[in-house]
Amino acid sequence: MSKLKTLAESEGYESVEEMLEASTWDSVVPAICTNKDCNATYSYEPDCDRGWCDECKTNSVKSCLVLAGII
Repeated sequence: MSKLKTLAESEGYESVEEMLEASTWDSVVPAICTNKDCNATYSYEPDCDRGWCDECKTNSVKSCLVLAGII
C-alpha cells in the first residue's frame, strides 16, 4: 500500500484525492513517515519534506502535498 493511501485511510478519508482536496488550502496538513517500516502520522506544514519522526528519530516525514508532488 502506498504511503499516501495509508495516510488517507489513517486520517479517515475515503480516498487520496479527497485528502489532497481537503488539504490544498490548509495551513497544517496530514503527513507520514517515509521510512519503509514506519507509518507514523503527523500534522505538518504543507511544504514539509523533512519533518521529524518521533518513532524513527529521523527527519523522514513528508506532507501529503509533497508526497503527491503538488508542492
